[in-house]
Parts: sequence; C-alpha cells; structure tokens
Amino acid sequence: MEKNNNSFIYTYSASQQNEINEIRKKYISNEENKMEKLRRLDKSTEQKGTIISIIIGVISAVVLGFGMCCTLVWTDYFVLGVVIGIIGIVGASSALPVYRYLVKKEREKIAPEIIKLIEELSKGE
Repeated sequence: MEKNNNSFIYTYSASQQNEINEIRKKYISNEENKMEKLRRLDKSTEQKGTIISIIIGVISAVVLGFGMCCTLVWTDYFVLGVVIGIIGIVGASSALPVYRYLVKKEREKIAPEIIKLIEELSKGE
C-alpha cells in the first residue's frame, strides 16, 4: 500500500481561531436563533421601566435639591422649600414602584411570545 502524502493539515492557535470566527460572523447571515431572541425579549422588558424610573429619580433629586436651597440659602422661602423638598422625596420614592409596575406590564405583554419560545426550545425545535 502506498501512503498518500498529498494532504496538508494545519491547526490554528486559539487566538487565531477566535479571530477567524469573528470575521466569519461578519459574512454569514445574522439570523437570530431562538435562544438569542429569548434573551433579547427578556432584556427588553426592563428597558422602558429603567429609562422612565431614572428620569423620575433625576428630576426628583433636582426638585429635592431646589427645596434644600430654598430652606438653607434663601431662608425667606423656608416653608416653600420644605414643601418642594417633600415633593422631591415623594418623587424619588416613587421611582422604584414605577419601575416595578412598568416591568410587570411589559412582561405581561411579552409573556405569550416568551412562553412559546421556551416551549420550542424545550422540544428541541
């Protein structure tokens, strides 16, 4: 029997293999698989609540700071400053309940699609 020496085998190092995979991903169609879609949907449920609660918290902190200025710097407006400060505290305290409410509503809205994807993944489709 003759030995065939016409073949050439080369293995890449780990760093080269990672670079090759990154380049390959750029040229292969970016179809989203079911697990990636499930992760994206789950993450998207919190985005709206996070953005709105951060906005509420920042505005409330500014209002609270203005109320503190009224009481500490402009002492003629002490009572007004206390009222404004309380409004700021209430606003800042409401940021977390608003976040939880919005996340709950988003999860209820997306739940059927997520459950469908979970069932498909558990079946192995």
